[in-house]
Amino acid sequence: MKQFSLLCLLAFFMSCNSVSENKLTLLNGYWEIDSVEFPNGGKKEYKMNATVDYIKLKELKGYRKKVTPRFDGNFETSDDAEPFQIEIKEESYTLVYVNDLSEWRETLTAISDDSFTIKNADDVLYHYKRFVPISITP
Repeated sequence: MKQFSLLCLLAFFMSCNSVSENKLTLLNGYWEIDSVEFPNGGKKEYKMNATVDYIKLKELKGYRKKVTPRFDGNFETSDDAEPFQIEIKEESYTLVYVNDLSEWRETLTAISDDSFTIKNADDVLYHYKRFVPISITP
């Protein structure tokens, strides 16, 4: 019975992070990179980020842009944005980016309210966490 309970608990936690079409809207918002895992087992942690990714998604099309948070709660940004669309095959969700210079793909491997993970073509995993602005009050 104890093993069954552990299995149910594990299944619950996995379903919280699993990817489904109705969870894709969770990508909307501000995200910062938390860590990167390399295929050779190496890992890089990010304690602080100078820039944040802003993602806007609607009906499987969206864009991603880099913004710089300011202490007053606003963001510095340029007009540059990488458009993407989400390709769904079987139960896999892939962000497809195409511009004049290149094309690349990132597969969404996990998503929740406060984190998501993507894998690129080189099998590098990028872990993101929802950006929480630092509030400095006088």
